[in-house]
Order: sequence, then structure tokens, then C-alpha cells
Amino acid sequence: MIARSYTVAFQGMEARRVEVQCAIAPGLPGFAIVGLPDKAVSEARDRVRAALAEMGLALPSRKITVNLSPADLPKEGSHFDLPIALAILAAMDVLPREEVAQYWAMGELSLDGSLIAVVGALPAALAAGADDCGLICPQSSGAEAAWVESVEVIAPPDLLSTINHFTGKGTLAPAQPGEVPGPAGVPDLSDVRGQEKARRALEIAAAGRHHLFMVGPPGAGKSMLAARLPGILPPLDAGEALETSMIHSLCGLLSAGGISRERPYRAPHHTASMAAVVGGGRGAKPGEISLAHHGVLFLDELPEFPRGVLETLRQPIETGDVIVARANAHVRYPCRFMLIAAANPCRCGYLTDPARACGRAPGCGADYLGRVSGPLLDRFDLRIEVPPVRISEVADAVPGEASAVVAARVAVARERQAARYSDAEGVRVNADAGGDMLTALSALAPEARDLIDQAAERFGMSARGYHRVIRVARTIADLDDQDSVGRAHVAEAISYRLIAEDRRPAAVSTAIAGT
Repeated sequence: MIARSYTVAFQGMEARRVEVQCAIAPGLPGFAIVGLPDKAVSEARDRVRAALAEMGLALPSRKITVNLSPADLPKEGSHFDLPIALAILAAMDVLPREEVAQYWAMGELSLDGSLIAVVGALPAALAAGADDCGLICPQSSGAEAAWVESVEVIAPPDLLSTINHFTGKGTLAPAQPGEVPGPAGVPDLSDVRGQEKARRALEIAAAGRHHLFMVGPPGAGKSMLAARLPGILPPLDAGEALETSMIHSLCGLLSAGGISRERPYRAPHHTASMAAVVGGGRGAKPGEISLAHHGVLFLDELPEFPRGVLETLRQPIETGDVIVARANAHVRYPCRFMLIAAANPCRCGYLTDPARACGRAPGCGADYLGRVSGPLLDRFDLRIEVPPVRISEVADAVPGEASAVVAARVAVARERQAARYSDAEGVRVNADAGGDMLTALSALAPEARDLIDQAAERFGMSARGYHRVIRVARTIADLDDQDSVGRAHVAEAISYRLIAEDRRPAAVSTAIAGT
């Protein structure tokens, strides 16, 4: 008679049920695992054998076959150890077969029988609850899985405790969810002296979830501004926190089982590979853009990133998800992030600094920023120059508004947007709104419409750029608590667009004055 236990195989964020079937039959002694296992799964037989021997149990001298069904689904990871052990123990009549089949199980076995934490406990618990089953996972993963209230989570420290639980010798209490960690000490915006336009652009970006591109010489404060963006963003709501935590669970990034309400902030180095940024590699794992879901992705030294990596970002920026396609995997990950990028104006960095002239101007700047393609630049809603700040200005400047003050305005603006798009599926902020919807809801004043039409013709804006200006103008109006978008709102939105339409910094101020 075949004994069964259940576990999961991950395909992206989807946790698919896997039935672990164990048959003990007459024949030459052997232990085979079939069903498309990878190397880690195949090695489970040695870990299971050693763990059982540590408890004084020996495998029978018969032919043991473990089948992982469906057999055509790739099985990867060490979390198959525990369900394989449970299926074998049920086939040996050590455990009751019916009760074992009522749970999904996941966990890596140490040679002494203790259970080691594995990734993916949170999505596994969600899938087990949808199947009306409980979940058994290592003690160190229980606090994470217990956030799913609809499923019973048992988190034993070792295999012996699991056996005692099923045999009634020592019942385990259900696991409790971990603590929600407090604020991680995000740097405060009041630390930034000067840079009023950059601070304003950062507030607008946070209010409407707009993408921001900053160009300025070294030391102007671009990275400093980006690091303070999470401090003015509203906390994740329950749905966003769960979705973000599922991605982090797959990568083993949840700390002590706690689900954070803080928005993620990811800043990969410019030497990161395409698989690291977009996703892929062994097992088609999520990349930095998915780890930044509902948060901030900061790309410092944008022109230094490989061209292929940057161009791959174009589709995820528009759609909010990415499909990682491989020969044996085709998985989707959400990646609705706010992209903040920074770059020097040229390779030496001093093209726009009058005190330190660039020796190769103006070609140096055109060549350097030219590494970033026009289609990618067109996807940034806001582009600003961040000028250098004199030491005297830093010493004498009055501290700016604190992050808490700016965050309060951002929260009010986001509440207005949530009410505006309450009936629109998949739209929460202005950056998500489609062109036709946004034009209708923006209530552009006639003089504002004339201004944006003139600017679009003069600067040759694309249709995408035209609608992005409207989005930014709508966000500025939300920050001003205005129902209609006026000429001043559109003019300010256009001023954040000109550095994209003409990359020559000297032309920007002239263009703004002419408009």
C-alpha cells in the first residue's frame, strides 16, 4: 500500500502541490527518488537515512521508491527532505497515513534529525490553506508561515517532535506569527541642505509614484536624496505587505518571520548582471526589480549599467510585471516599483560645474548620457539637474522640512488618488492611470491644455511623454489639494521634462523661460 504526503514546488510566486508517494516493496534493498528531482532532492535519501538512524530507526531492507508527482514538474530545493521522511514513516506504519495526508510539509533535515529553515514558507502556507490542508515547516520558518490565518501551521524543531505530534506523545501548539519590525531608521530629509528643486521633485515622485532621473556632478547629493525617499513614502497596506513579503520569502529575506510595512529600497551596483536585476539564473529566481515591488529601485551611475540590462527594464516599467522565460521555466513576478536613477553629466562629472570645467565639453556629456537610450529616458516622468552646493551654503543653510512633514503631504495626496481611482482596477496612483482615463479625470483648465499642447509641439514630445506630463501635473495639483489642473501645475510638470527633451544643460533654463 502506498503512503502519501504533500509538499510544494515553486514556479515563480506560485506554490504548486506535489504529492510524495512512497512504496516499500519486496526486492533488492534500495532507495530511489523519481519524478524529475534536482541534485538537492536526490541527496535527500542520505539525509533522511542518517536522520532516522540518529533516532534509532532503520530503513527496511526492501526496495523503497519515492515518486514526486506530477512527474514532469521540476523539483528543486532541500525542502523536500521532511515530506519524503514523513511518507517513508507512514509507509513503515510508524505514522498514521490519514493524518500525514492532511498536511503539506516542507523542511530540510540535518543529519541529527533537526529541521533547518527553508525559503518560501509564506507562499507555501497560502497554497496549503487554499487546499484546505495544514502546513508543517521548521520551527524557524513557522513565524513567517503563521501570518496566513486560514491555515494551521505546525513548526517542530526536529523530526522526532514531528513523529511525537502525529503519534500523540507530544502535541505541538500552532505557530504564532512573527513581530512586525519597526522603522529601520531611514535617513531624514532634513539632512539635505539646499537642493530645493530636487526636494520638490522627490516629493512629487513619492506622491504619484513617478520615476525620477537626477543628473548632477559628484557630491551634489543625488544618492543622499534617493536614500531619503523611503522616509516620505506611506507604509505598505496589508495586501501590498503580503505580496511583497511573498517575494522576499522566496529569497529568504524575511527577518525572524516578520512582515514589514516599510517599503523596500533596493540599490544594486552597476556591475549587477541581467539575472540579478531582472530575474533568472538557477531556478528563475526574482531579481532586484521584483524585490523592489511596491518600493524603490535606485540605480546609481545609470550610464554605467550594461546596455542590455537597462533596455530590459523598459517593459517592466510599463507593465508592472516581468516574465522570466527559460527552457525549463516560464514564471511571472510582479515588479511595480518606483525607479530612481542618478548619473553624472559626463564621464569626469563636471560638465555643468562652472568652477571645474570639463576638458572634453560638450561631446563628453553627449557621449556619456547617450549610453542611456531615448526610449528608456522617455519613461522617466521627472528629470532634474542637481547642481553642486557650495560649502558656505551647506554650513549656513537652514535645515529643510523633516521627512515626517513631507510624508504627511504625500499621504494626503495618495488618499486623493485612491479615492479618484477607487473604481479602476489595478490603478492606485497617478502613475498607473492610462492616458484617456487620466485626461478625463485631470479636468485640465483651457489655459493648461493650451500650454501642454504648445510644449509638446515645441519639444517634440512623444505620446508617452505627453501623458506623463499630465500625470505629473495631476500629482502636483493633488499636493496643492486642487480638483482641477491649472496652468501653473502644467508649467511645473513641463519644467521637470525639459532635461529629457534637450540633454544640453545650458538649454534648459532658456527653454523654461521661453515657455
